[in-house]
Formats: sequence, structure tokens, C-alpha cells
Amino acid sequence: MKETKRENLLDTAIEAAKAGGAILKKNYGQPIKVEHKGAIDLVTEVDKLSEKVIIDIIKKKYPEHTILSEEKGLKKKGSPYKWIVDPLDGTTNYAHGYPVFCVSVALEIDREVVLGVIYDPILEEIFIAQKGKGAYLNGKKISVSKIQSLSDSLLVTGFPYDIRKNTDDNINHFRNFCKRAQAVRRPGSAALDLCYVAIGRFEGFWEMKLFPWDVAAGALLVREAGGKVTDFKGNSFDIYGKEVLASNGFVHKAMVEVLASK
Repeated sequence: MKETKRENLLDTAIEAAKAGGAILKKNYGQPIKVEHKGAIDLVTEVDKLSEKVIIDIIKKKYPEHTILSEEKGLKKKGSPYKWIVDPLDGTTNYAHGYPVFCVSVALEIDREVVLGVIYDPILEEIFIAQKGKGAYLNGKKISVSKIQSLSDSLLVTGFPYDIRKNTDDNINHFRNFCKRAQAVRRPGSAALDLCYVAIGRFEGFWEMKLFPWDVAAGALLVREAGGKVTDFKGNSFDIYGKEVLASNGFVHKAMVEVLASK
């Protein structure tokens, strides 16, 4: 693929993420219609509005490309180009007026994520990564933290939507990390959690039962910022898998050890 084409693709991702973010910001704090996909899995009318504007931008420029989006699912199969879209990551936060949410747009080519854009419209922070070109926040290159001890680390995680009915619920890991790390947070947006690992606000992140749109852009950001991303055992990470462990690299082995404990 020619370099100019890669830059055009990135421009499209940025345009789409910002357009979706503008929808989120415009409607933030306003009365909105909320539906339940599950007992604690929400979707709002704003998710759908953001998704529509993002998909329309991508389809207008690349009508032959595949799009995988949280609310619409998979649209148009067969292209080696697959856009992976989360129009509102942190829907529960958004529905409650808690200002921790974002838009995530990634592009996978032949099953390899080559670019990712995550936009927080409240803080006006846009995180951008291209494979082999580093990670950036608002145009400034970023890198993971240099903290090397788990006991000095601020970690972050989340809990699965089936927590009420499934005992595989991450609570045991949360308890174990609370006893080993400096502190553990649970903000409610996996995409932003990964961004914050990439920029060094967190040393590590782990979560289970996520989806490609939750992690595709963020995992690339962590890697391009010098961090490490694997499954819980330290094996190769797959955005279509159900485990993600991301860190600054220095505390990765210690986190794998904690995740292996009971």
C-alpha cells in the first residue's frame, strides 16, 4: 500500500472520530433515550447517531471497505480493509453524565491493525497511532511510563457485562491486584484505559470478555508508545480474543504472575 494512501486512511479515521465525538459532546448532559442490550449493557440514541455519522464518512470515501461496528455489527464482507468502530465507548458513563467516554476508530488490513484513533470530546484529547510510526496525543509523541515495580504502579481494569450471572467476573483479579499494586482504578472505558497506559497515566490494564471495537485502536496505541500487549498468560494478543493485558512492559511479567494466581 502506498504511503499517500495510508495517510488518506488516517485522515478519514480522524475525521470520523471527531465527527462522532461532536455528536457525543452536543448531546452530553441532555435527556436521552436509553435501551438495554442486557441487564447492565446499555445503548443510547446517541450511540446510534454517532455511529451513523462515522459510518457515513467511511462509506462515502471507501464504499468497498468492510465496517465492523458495535451497534450495527459487520457491514459488507470480503474486503481486506476492515474499519472497527466504537461510536461511544463508555455508554453507561455517558448515560449517567459521568464524563469518561470516547469514540474509537481503527483500521485492520488483512487482519492486522494498522492505525487507530481515539477521541475524548470532553477533554478534547485525540490519540493517534499508525503501525511503525509511534503514538501521539494532540500531535505530540507519547510513550509509556518508566515505573518498573508493580507496587509503585497505578493499574486499571473493568468488569464484564455478565458479572451478575457468571462467576468468571474478574473480581478475584481485582482483589489480587489491589493487594500488589499502588492502586487500581475502574473508570469504565476500555479504549481510554488503553490510551492512558500508552501515555503513562496507568502502568497496566487488564480486562476480559471485550470486543474488537473496545481494544483494536487502544492496543495499537500501547504498542506504538513502547508498551506490551498480550493475553493473560503473556501469549500473543488477538483483538478477537477475550483477554487483554497491556502494560508499560516493565511490570508485564509481574502482572502475568498475579493473573495466574487464585
